[in-house]
Amino acid sequence: MNNNRIEPIEIDLLLEAAFRRYGYDFRSYARASIERRTRQFMSEAGCSSVSEMIPKVLHDKEFFSRLARYFSISVTEMFRDPFVYRAVREKVVPLLSTWPHFKIWHAGCATGEEVYSLAIVLKEEGVYDRATIYATDFNDDALERAREGIYEVSKMKEATRNYQQAGGKASFSEYQHARYDAVAMSGSLKERITFANHNLAVDEAFGEMHLVFSRNVLIYFNRELQNRALELFTDSLVHGGFLCLGTKEDLRFTDLNNRYEVVDGKAKIYRKKGVP
Repeated sequence: MNNNRIEPIEIDLLLEAAFRRYGYDFRSYARASIERRTRQFMSEAGCSSVSEMIPKVLHDKEFFSRLARYFSISVTEMFRDPFVYRAVREKVVPLLSTWPHFKIWHAGCATGEEVYSLAIVLKEEGVYDRATIYATDFNDDALERAREGIYEVSKMKEATRNYQQAGGKASFSEYQHARYDAVAMSGSLKERITFANHNLAVDEAFGEMHLVFSRNVLIYFNRELQNRALELFTDSLVHGGFLCLGTKEDLRFTDLNNRYEVVDGKAKIYRKKGVP
């Protein structure tokens, strides 16, 4: 790995080039994470400096796409933090079911494991057919994997254990089909899901959502971008809609804290105030 010092202005220029050329805004991402990932990419790409990368970013779209994948955080798993899905099952779904139809925005869905996890919960609670789920990410490669819904078979043992701890009511194997050394999620889980590109840093809100699910995305943003994303979520939610954040994320010290009430503090589930 390249251990040369990276000057802050080099990172500034790199991120500005990416924004002006492609509209991807990483300028407000946590700087320590950006610098670490830039170093990793420099080593992989064989570049000796950030300054050497900037012309490549401007003139080589494939080079930029590779860099963007380094900046995109795709750490996820099926039923990650099972107690969160149990809380959604017990405290959110019963209220979602009071609407004849409800919409969910899963922002920062990465490769899709948690989207399918949520779909399974809705299936088992008998409300999946009343849901419309929008699963978004700015990483097109991750979105394509999410659409395919094909995952390594080696991860299914842990996924099964997580499913059971999340209050699963069936056999997890019912929701997947074996494909050589991989498994494909059941097509019935995809019927109500639309995968789409959306960048929380520059794109606008979705309207009339009943649940916004965005876990462990904000931790990679600085305070300014965290507040922007939370404003998007808040503007997208109907009165009485739910917001589910990651276990390391919290509304308490944000500009939007007074707009929500806590549904489950441990699971970081909140409800937008102003129920008619």
